[in-house]
Formats: sequence, C-alpha cells, structure tokens
Amino acid sequence: MSESVRQGRRPHHWIDADAGPVVRPYAMTRGRTSSSSRHPLDLIALVIPHAAVGDPRRDQMLSPEHVEIVERCGGTPQSIAELAAGLDLPVGVVRVLVGDLVEDALVHVTRPVPPAELPDVSILREVINGLRAL
Repeated sequence: MSESVRQGRRPHHWIDADAGPVVRPYAMTRGRTSSSSRHPLDLIALVIPHAAVGDPRRDQMLSPEHVEIVERCGGTPQSIAELAAGLDLPVGVVRVLVGDLVEDALVHVTRPVPPAELPDVSILREVINGLRAL
C-alpha cells in the first residue's frame, strides 16, 4: 500500500510523473500579454538572429524559451507561427518572448509586405504582355 492510502488520503490521479515540470505561460512572460515592442508581430513575420549573437546560453538573463527561439532561428529564419508550433507554446507567449529578444537586439523581425503595398495583378499582367510583345 502506498503512503497516501495508508494515511486515508486518496492519491491524486491527475498528477503524471512522466509529464515533467510544468510552467504556466503567464510565468514565462512574467504576467505580460504583450511586449513593449513598437511593432506588432504578425504570425508570418520572420525571426532572424543578429549575426553578432554568440552563444545565447551564456546570457544569464535569458530564459530557456528565449534561448530556444534564438537557436531555432539560427539555421533558418522562422515565422512566429512556426516557432509557436515547434515550441508547443501559445502564439501570444511566443510574441512576448520574441518582443523581448527584439528589444535586447538578439533578433530582428522582418514583417510581411502589407497587401495594400503589393503591385496590382493587372499591372503585372500588362508588363508581362508588353515584354512578350517585344
């Protein structure tokens, strides 16, 4: 018999020893729901580490999640959505963490071109037709 059963307490079935330590998202972001970054971070915004970034594990101010983001983007730039899926974290948490990294100048973010700034399809077709006519 287990210790808790002998003492008249029922064991907690919702505790899973294989799950490991669980950290709530608000603890990772220290209760913040947005970063103080001036720019909103879109889901498709690409996160690119700065070339001068050394080993992010040496920085004592970075959380393990910050380090993981920098390392994941080291080989190939990744979008906010890809990072959230890869880290298995909510998108809001990843936005706050990436905002922290932008403020610390460890990464920069390239934002997608707004649809209003993209060239009109009809203009592109006219250019193609003009080139074909040459």
